[in-house]
Amino acid sequence: MVFGTPSGAGGRGRSPALRSRRSLLRAVPGLGAAALAGGALTGCSRRSSGATRVRLWSWLTGMDQYVAAFNAAQRTVRVELSVIAAGTSGGYAQQTNALRAHNAPDILHTEYQALPQIVTTGGLRELTGDVDDLADGFLPAAWQGVRPGGRTWALPMDFCPMAFFYRKDLFDRAGIRVPRTWEEFRRAASAVRKADPKARITTFALNDGAFFAGMAWQAGDPWWRVDSGAWRVGVDGAGTLRVAGYWQDMIASGRAAHSATGTQSWISAMHHGRLWGMLGSTWGVGMMKKSLPADKGRWAVAPLPTWGDDPSTGAWGGSAFAVSAESAVPEAALTFLRWLSTDPTVPGIGAKITFPSPAHLANRRVAREVYGDDYFAGEPIFDVLDTSATRVPAWTWGPTSLSVFSAVADALGPVSTGATTLPRAMHRVQSSTVATMRERGLAVADGSRT
Repeated sequence: MVFGTPSGAGGRGRSPALRSRRSLLRAVPGLGAAALAGGALTGCSRRSSGATRVRLWSWLTGMDQYVAAFNAAQRTVRVELSVIAAGTSGGYAQQTNALRAHNAPDILHTEYQALPQIVTTGGLRELTGDVDDLADGFLPAAWQGVRPGGRTWALPMDFCPMAFFYRKDLFDRAGIRVPRTWEEFRRAASAVRKADPKARITTFALNDGAFFAGMAWQAGDPWWRVDSGAWRVGVDGAGTLRVAGYWQDMIASGRAAHSATGTQSWISAMHHGRLWGMLGSTWGVGMMKKSLPADKGRWAVAPLPTWGDDPSTGAWGGSAFAVSAESAVPEAALTFLRWLSTDPTVPGIGAKITFPSPAHLANRRVAREVYGDDYFAGEPIFDVLDTSATRVPAWTWGPTSLSVFSAVADALGPVSTGATTLPRAMHRVQSSTVATMRERGLAVADGSRT
């Protein structure tokens, strides 16, 4: 079995019809027993004031406003929101514990990289047959992200392709062309340092495993694959090592900084011109407007530089929402999720909160119309990000993605002192990932390039 289900997880409240599918589901590569949590959307209604009550846990900024708009628009379903800590800050642990204790909410928040790990609890309801009609309406990479093992376990809300944010005023003043490829990026980095010896073109975040995964994603060499009923792990695959080798040289040569991101000193460095660029994602639009308000008109957005002529880019971030296997009101829960993912009023609400980046194609067009951008110079941001969103290649997240992110950050830490290199660190993560998965009883084929 590729997805192993811990004993006793998610086993209460299933119908005989679902249990009778056990032999069939075990025979399908990809999910195995975890798929037993799925099934048709049936259940007993839980009503409050004449409406079916649906419980939602989420940490998404502005979710209270989405819920309020949904509740005001109809009378048959009422969503009740509980705000929880962000995923890796405690939210995932809270949700997983609730699933295993059989007291989970009806709707759970998940990022794409976390979904396979949550599926292995056996606590999610399979939605394949209930949302197939929506498949062609989403960005392909986002839709693939909610289908670990070839079955649909959640509905996408937003999706975040990566991009290069740069100080257009400084690039123009120095006469440096915005790089289109990573080789041009290397030359531009040298030019930035020549223009200002104290400045760097960007910082490569050694403290963020999700960022590194996004950069590796662009290289088109997934860290996990399903192969003959087993997980083939390739965290140190050829694409990842290409990325690691490139940035090892950039850091060692002094062309790029390696300071932590997400700190006040990082924001200050961008404002004062010590960092001329940021390797980020669509969420960077809202972050910059909030954190660097005085920099209006200085920054622009360009596609992430590419590996030669390959136009692919990576992704970093995005949310989806799943239904608990033991929800008594799955139809009502899915009514809200369909609205949240596809209703054209949602991007309008999001535009007032942050930068909307819907996974739904029609809503991306709505977002372009309702979001007023007066912060960035250069090419219109939607032109850049909409194109990038269609160039994200196929990628498979594994059942230990979250722990791998932590392992990457831990392994990359010593790079800053020269105690190791990026390629050696990724070989180390490969070994630890394979060992951890085998300890959890998962079928693993080591795809290491060592």
